[in-house]
Amino acid sequence: MSNLYTSHLSKRTNQESIAIELLVALNSLVKNNVTALFLGDRIGLDVTKLIAVHDKHGLDVADTLIFVKSLADKNLKNTTVDLVQAIKAGKTADDFTDGRETPSTDVVLYGFGRIGRILARLLMSRPVSDKGLQLKAIVVRPAGDGDLAKRASLLERDSVHGWFDGSVVVDDENNGIVVNGRFIKVIYASDPSEVDYTAHGIDNAIVIDNTGKWKDEAGLGKHLQSKGVKKVLLTAPASGDIKNIVWGVNDDMIGDETIVSAASCTTNAITPTLKILNDKYGIDNGHMETIHAFTNDQNLVDNHHKADRRGRAAPLNMVMTSTGAAKAVSKAIPELKGKLSGSSIRVPTPNVSLAILNLNFKHSVGSAEELNAFIRQASQSEQWQAQIAYSDSPEAVSTDFVGSHKVAIFDAKSTLATDNRAVMYLWYDNEMGYSTQVIRVAETMAK
Repeated sequence: MSNLYTSHLSKRTNQESIAIELLVALNSLVKNNVTALFLGDRIGLDVTKLIAVHDKHGLDVADTLIFVKSLADKNLKNTTVDLVQAIKAGKTADDFTDGRETPSTDVVLYGFGRIGRILARLLMSRPVSDKGLQLKAIVVRPAGDGDLAKRASLLERDSVHGWFDGSVVVDDENNGIVVNGRFIKVIYASDPSEVDYTAHGIDNAIVIDNTGKWKDEAGLGKHLQSKGVKKVLLTAPASGDIKNIVWGVNDDMIGDETIVSAASCTTNAITPTLKILNDKYGIDNGHMETIHAFTNDQNLVDNHHKADRRGRAAPLNMVMTSTGAAKAVSKAIPELKGKLSGSSIRVPTPNVSLAILNLNFKHSVGSAEELNAFIRQASQSEQWQAQIAYSDSPEAVSTDFVGSHKVAIFDAKSTLATDNRAVMYLWYDNEMGYSTQVIRVAETMAK
């Protein structure tokens, strides 16, 4: 037993030494604007996390170090490399070429609620760079004394996602917050048209509106009337002719649009999986049910609410309600128009939801095992690895997926399939997973 303990300890000590060297090599890639991913995921520069992700994907830290050093020696610039895909495919540094230089784009978060703060966390957790999306300001309604400290505290501490991995410092003199060494101006306004962003050194900005107050072109167009704003991204389903985008499925429709919607968390969760299923088997029709965490739209205790049932206490009840996610799917996958119905049940959990897909297909999906194998393969492909994860654990529960950057996690143990019919279950962190998609849409808008 003693020899066994010593053997594992020695192996771990060696891994940590190599991982430290790997962190240095990865940092050199960051300086050249090279993004290193592990099956679509960004990994923080942390030794323990680095070793864990290697164990998860069956990689040797030493092999990754050799590969990353070869990329650094080549002086590769302005591109993205998925280390898992590259190493498993036997690629070398010569298989990669420089990409075009990433422009710097100012970003403003209009509203600083659940999604706004998650977006800030994601952006501020990235290595410091003067390229790409640059969070310059947040806009909130006028508030009283101590507002800055409260905003900073809510960013730093989160009941669902825990402490922010970094530093958050209030700058009262300049009315802002310094997050991981980057200054974010806090602007107070009651209406988008009141703000002159150029007065704060912000120009040609993308405003990410996460208030949900304006959802049509007339309302969101107010942002474009503000000096310094170039484009607007809504973090909710839009009405009218505004394009609802699910990144990875129909982001090619963004083009030069000045106002775009990132659709809803549920639409983003189900659309990629529906896309690959429809392409493979053809969906005749079906029903989508989402078992959804309660949201700030509901009441803590029974009180008046304009919507049916949502006035009942969210922490105490399962609440039947509606969802537009099934209908919204057709905006990303037009061939599914009119084929899906949908409904929702809000449940007394603060985060992580579960979408149930009950589908009838044109072609046989075979057994549950065959269908699972197809989804697993798709989840490991370069095209879908950023959106879909695969879980075959018999012990998986909702809290396991808090903080997941994947849009959906396919629960293989729950799949039911017979001939042309299947029932599938998709977990999703309706805050974090959705926010990663919002950022991808913003990056595409920024070109």
